[in-house]
Amino acid sequence: MLPPESGRLGRFIHQGGYLFAAGIVIAAVMLLMEVFLRYVLNKPTIWAHETSTFLCAIAFLYGGLFCVARDSHIRVVMIYDALPRRARQVFDVVISIISAIASAFFAYAAWLMVTKSVWTPGGEVRLERSGSAWNPAMPAYLKIALFVMMIIMCLQFVIFTVNYLRKLGKGAA
Repeated sequence: MLPPESGRLGRFIHQGGYLFAAGIVIAAVMLLMEVFLRYVLNKPTIWAHETSTFLCAIAFLYGGLFCVARDSHIRVVMIYDALPRRARQVFDVVISIISAIASAFFAYAAWLMVTKSVWTPGGEVRLERSGSAWNPAMPAYLKIALFVMMIIMCLQFVIFTVNYLRKLGKGAA
Protein backbone atom coordinates (compact mmCIF):
# COMPACT_ATOMS: atom_id res chain seq x y z
CA MET A 1 0.00 0.00 0.00
CA LEU A 2 1.38 3.35 -1.03
CA PRO A 3 1.05 5.99 1.71
CA PRO A 4 -0.27 9.40 0.61
CA GLU A 5 2.82 11.05 2.17
CA SER A 6 5.00 9.58 -0.58
CA GLY A 7 3.57 12.09 -3.06
CA ARG A 8 3.81 12.01 -6.85
CA LEU A 9 7.37 10.72 -6.74
CA GLY A 10 6.23 7.74 -4.68
CA ARG A 11 3.48 6.97 -7.19
CA PHE A 12 6.00 7.21 -10.04
CA ILE A 13 8.42 4.88 -8.21
CA HIS A 14 5.59 2.46 -7.46
CA GLN A 15 4.60 2.28 -11.14
CA GLY A 16 8.24 1.78 -12.15
CA GLY A 17 8.33 -1.37 -10.06
CA TYR A 18 6.53 -3.26 -12.82
CA LEU A 19 9.34 -2.51 -15.26
CA PHE A 20 12.00 -3.81 -12.88
CA ALA A 21 9.90 -6.86 -12.00
CA ALA A 22 9.71 -7.61 -15.71
CA GLY A 23 13.52 -7.44 -15.76
CA ILE A 24 13.67 -10.31 -13.27
CA VAL A 25 11.31 -12.38 -15.44
CA ILE A 26 13.42 -11.60 -18.52
CA ALA A 27 16.57 -12.63 -16.62
CA ALA A 28 14.94 -15.95 -15.67
CA VAL A 29 13.92 -16.59 -19.29
CA MET A 30 17.46 -15.77 -20.45
CA LEU A 31 18.93 -18.25 -17.97
CA LEU A 32 16.49 -20.95 -19.07
CA MET A 33 17.42 -20.23 -22.68
CA GLU A 34 21.11 -20.43 -21.76
CA VAL A 35 20.63 -23.85 -20.13
CA PHE A 36 18.87 -25.09 -23.28
CA LEU A 37 21.53 -23.65 -25.59
CA ARG A 38 24.42 -24.95 -23.51
CA TYR A 39 23.24 -28.46 -22.61
CA VAL A 40 20.92 -29.36 -25.49
CA LEU A 41 22.43 -27.58 -28.49
CA ASN A 42 25.97 -27.25 -27.11
CA LYS A 43 25.98 -23.59 -28.25
CA PRO A 44 26.30 -21.41 -25.11
CA THR A 45 26.16 -17.63 -25.28
CA ILE A 46 28.76 -15.28 -23.83
CA TRP A 47 26.21 -12.66 -22.73
CA ALA A 48 23.34 -14.42 -20.91
CA HIS A 49 24.95 -14.75 -17.47
CA GLU A 50 26.21 -11.17 -17.26
CA THR A 51 23.00 -9.72 -18.64
CA SER A 52 20.79 -11.66 -16.24
CA THR A 53 23.04 -10.72 -13.33
CA PHE A 54 22.83 -7.06 -14.37
CA LEU A 55 19.02 -7.16 -14.65
CA CYS A 56 18.68 -8.76 -11.22
CA ALA A 57 21.15 -6.30 -9.67
CA ILE A 58 19.26 -3.31 -11.08
CA ALA A 59 15.98 -4.77 -9.81
CA PHE A 60 17.55 -5.29 -6.38
CA LEU A 61 18.69 -1.65 -6.28
CA TYR A 62 15.25 -0.48 -7.36
CA GLY A 63 13.72 -2.68 -4.66
CA GLY A 64 15.27 -0.47 -1.99
CA LEU A 65 13.81 2.63 -3.62
CA PHE A 66 10.46 0.84 -4.01
CA CYS A 67 10.39 -0.02 -0.29
CA VAL A 68 11.13 3.59 0.62
CA ALA A 69 8.30 4.87 -1.59
CA ARG A 70 5.92 2.45 0.15
CA ASP A 71 7.31 3.46 3.57
CA SER A 72 8.04 -0.18 4.26
CA HIS A 73 11.70 0.24 5.14
CA ILE A 74 13.08 -1.33 8.31
CA ARG A 75 12.25 0.24 11.66
CA VAL A 76 12.07 -1.10 15.18
CA VAL A 77 8.31 -1.52 15.40
CA MET A 78 8.41 -2.92 18.91
CA ILE A 79 9.30 0.56 20.16
CA TYR A 80 7.49 2.52 17.42
CA ASP A 81 4.15 0.75 17.90
CA ALA A 82 4.29 1.24 21.68
CA LEU A 83 4.44 5.04 21.29
CA PRO A 84 1.38 7.29 21.41
CA ARG A 85 0.10 8.63 18.06
CA ARG A 86 1.68 12.08 18.44
CA ALA A 87 5.09 10.61 19.37
CA ARG A 88 4.90 8.30 16.32
CA GLN A 89 4.29 11.35 14.13
CA VAL A 90 7.38 13.02 15.58
CA PHE A 91 9.36 9.80 15.05
CA ASP A 92 8.18 9.69 11.42
CA VAL A 93 9.69 13.14 10.88
CA VAL A 94 12.94 12.28 12.68
CA ILE A 95 13.28 8.92 10.89
CA SER A 96 12.71 10.60 7.51
CA ILE A 97 15.32 13.29 8.22
CA ILE A 98 17.91 10.76 9.36
CA SER A 99 17.16 8.53 6.38
CA ALA A 100 17.48 11.47 3.96
CA ILE A 101 20.86 12.34 5.44
CA ALA A 102 22.01 8.72 5.28
CA SER A 103 20.81 8.45 1.66
CA ALA A 104 22.73 11.62 0.80
CA PHE A 105 25.91 10.13 2.28
CA PHE A 106 25.36 6.91 0.32
CA ALA A 107 24.74 8.96 -2.84
CA TYR A 108 28.06 10.72 -2.26
CA ALA A 109 29.81 7.36 -1.82
CA ALA A 110 28.14 6.11 -5.01
CA TRP A 111 29.33 9.26 -6.80
CA LEU A 112 32.90 8.44 -5.80
CA MET A 113 32.44 4.98 -7.36
CA VAL A 114 30.94 6.53 -10.49
CA THR A 115 33.87 8.89 -10.97
CA LYS A 116 36.29 5.96 -10.86
CA SER A 117 34.22 3.74 -13.14
CA VAL A 118 33.29 6.33 -15.79
CA TRP A 119 36.30 8.66 -16.13
CA THR A 120 40.01 8.02 -16.38
CA PRO A 121 42.34 10.00 -14.09
CA GLY A 122 43.00 12.24 -17.09
CA GLY A 123 39.29 13.06 -17.45
CA GLU A 124 38.43 11.02 -20.54
CA VAL A 125 35.27 8.96 -20.53
CA ARG A 126 36.08 5.28 -20.33
CA LEU A 127 33.44 3.05 -18.81
CA GLU A 128 34.56 0.28 -16.48
CA ARG A 129 34.04 -3.10 -18.09
CA SER A 130 33.50 -6.59 -16.71
CA GLY A 131 36.69 -8.15 -18.09
CA SER A 132 34.87 -11.20 -19.45
CA ALA A 133 34.94 -12.51 -23.02
CA TRP A 134 31.92 -10.31 -23.82
CA ASN A 135 33.32 -7.42 -21.73
CA PRO A 136 30.27 -5.13 -21.42
CA ALA A 137 30.30 -1.86 -19.50
CA MET A 138 27.68 -3.14 -17.06
CA PRO A 139 29.73 -2.46 -13.90
CA ALA A 140 29.79 1.24 -14.80
CA TYR A 141 26.08 1.25 -15.64
CA LEU A 142 25.29 -0.44 -12.33
CA LYS A 143 27.27 2.16 -10.38
CA ILE A 144 25.55 4.97 -12.25
CA ALA A 145 22.16 3.40 -11.47
CA LEU A 146 23.09 3.12 -7.78
CA PHE A 147 24.02 6.81 -7.71
CA VAL A 148 20.79 7.90 -9.42
CA MET A 149 18.63 5.70 -7.21
CA MET A 150 20.31 7.00 -4.04
CA ILE A 151 19.59 10.58 -5.11
CA ILE A 152 15.95 9.69 -5.80
CA MET A 153 15.79 7.88 -2.46
CA CYS A 154 17.12 10.96 -0.69
CA LEU A 155 14.51 13.09 -2.46
CA GLN A 156 11.77 10.63 -1.48
CA PHE A 157 12.80 10.89 2.18
CA VAL A 158 12.73 14.70 1.91
CA ILE A 159 9.18 14.47 0.50
CA PHE A 160 8.21 12.21 3.40
CA THR A 161 9.75 14.68 5.86
CA VAL A 162 7.82 17.62 4.42
CA ASN A 163 4.54 15.72 4.33
CA TYR A 164 4.99 14.30 7.84
CA LEU A 165 5.75 17.82 9.11
CA ARG A 166 2.55 19.09 7.47
CA LYS A 167 0.61 16.25 9.05
CA LEU A 168 2.21 16.96 12.44
CA GLY A 169 1.40 20.66 12.14
CA LYS A 170 -2.26 19.92 11.40
CA GLY A 171 -2.45 17.44 14.28
CA ALA A 172 -3.97 14.91 11.85
CA ALA A 173 -4.12 11.18 12.49
